[in-house]
Amino acid sequence: MNTIIQFVIAMLGTLSFAVLFSAPQKEYVWCSVTGGLGWVVYLLIIQMHGSIALATLCAAFILTILSRALSFARKKPLTIFLIPGIFPLVPGADIYYTAYYFISNQKNLFFNKAVETTLIAGAIALGIFFGSLLPQIWFRKVFSRKESQYTEQKLHK
Repeated sequence: MNTIIQFVIAMLGTLSFAVLFSAPQKEYVWCSVTGGLGWVVYLLIIQMHGSIALATLCAAFILTILSRALSFARKKPLTIFLIPGIFPLVPGADIYYTAYYFISNQKNLFFNKAVETTLIAGAIALGIFFGSLLPQIWFRKVFSRKESQYTEQKLHK
């Protein structure tokens, strides 16, 4: 039950970012779904392995693949789905506490939080990078096949 609540909250946060970044209204649902699914992947990996960096890496990777698939399927730019979808993974509180510990001269806490925040940010970047390495032709083949089947069905009617 807790995972479902977190999925819905992640969807709402992603929706807010989609509105903020002026995503097309027709894509709000898909933007929300990408953020929610990315967060669920993050939660599952945390439960299995306990590593925040690994969970973030896997979630960003899946999120990138999903965003690429939606980009082809919906014929929209990748960034419409990817940028808002990453929002739940961004370590906002960690960035805040890193700055707070720095300003308050708590060197040990600052160093620990800075390393953790950097690992999370790096994991997001690597997840997107690895997701972007998949050949574009895979997505083209899947969606062009569906389009050609749809066109053939229309012609035979």
